[in-house]
Amino acid sequence: MPDKSRILVVTLGGTIAMTKTSGETGGVTPRLTGADLVAAVPGLGEGAAISVEDFRRVPGASLTVDDIAELAERLRKAAATGSDGFVVTQGTDTLEEAAFLLDLLYDADAPLVLTGAMRNAAMPGADGPANLLAAVRTAASTDARGLGALVVFADEIHAARHVRKVHSTSIAAFASPGAGSIGHVIEGVPRLHFTPERHRAVPPPVRLATVEIVHTTLGGDSWVLDGLAGRANGAVIAAFGAGHVPQTWVEPLQRLAERIPVVLASRTGAGSVLSGTYAFPGSESDLLARGLISAGPLDPYKARLLLLAQLRAGADRASVESAFAERC
Repeated sequence: MPDKSRILVVTLGGTIAMTKTSGETGGVTPRLTGADLVAAVPGLGEGAAISVEDFRRVPGASLTVDDIAELAERLRKAAATGSDGFVVTQGTDTLEEAAFLLDLLYDADAPLVLTGAMRNAAMPGADGPANLLAAVRTAASTDARGLGALVVFADEIHAARHVRKVHSTSIAAFASPGAGSIGHVIEGVPRLHFTPERHRAVPPPVRLATVEIVHTTLGGDSWVLDGLAGRANGAVIAAFGAGHVPQTWVEPLQRLAERIPVVLASRTGAGSVLSGTYAFPGSESDLLARGLISAGPLDPYKARLLLLAQLRAGADRASVESAFAERC
């Protein structure tokens, strides 16, 4: 770890910034500033010169795609003017999606680490300070350079492309199904087990776009697809298993794919969409032959963000297909 790496801590709000005022009853809300968060962590400045920017102060559920796109641009400029690494604190509700979108949009080499908390500052055993310390240590590590966005939580280091929130309340709420963490923070030192290949960044947005996710369910009716092409610029189908839908969905999906890009993802949260194992109507091979685009190993939420980022950047269908093929 270099002496006094210049680390910018950017706060967006979330549970890590939530507490009560003195004498207040009821639930918590975002109140703490970045300066408050940094001051609560002994030893945070050892080996790092910390600066703080309060970018947003909202619950994770209220963050938007535009918030994250604006943040990516802010981080690019800061990396170009001398910051050695970044830590973003935010709510865990949308942390996995924000991390993946930043991974798509952020193209600098300076480490970018996201973290948060499952227990707010008013609770016994609040995990925010420990997560922030581990995140700063990782952002200050030269080993984390050029890896894109990372998530550090409970001393585990995850790649944004794999990480998911897998529990609603546990302090070990984040995991990387099918891949595992890429490292751990041990005695304050980030130790990477392997480094994932980094994909090309998506260009900045030039237009607005909307992408919706449609989930398959047992006996679900295809009417959920009706009129979707008039409301959205793209769609992701969260399909059964390895990429399957009810037979009644086949023709509506083909018509939809003729009008807008439709991506086929697995709703399972781990594993990949197949390409040629099954051949029944509504199977993965049938749907891909009808013009749907495979999400490969991306879950529906990440597939939505990749499609959305591509469409906002002005990509045509061929470019969209190429972007997904790179990740299969």
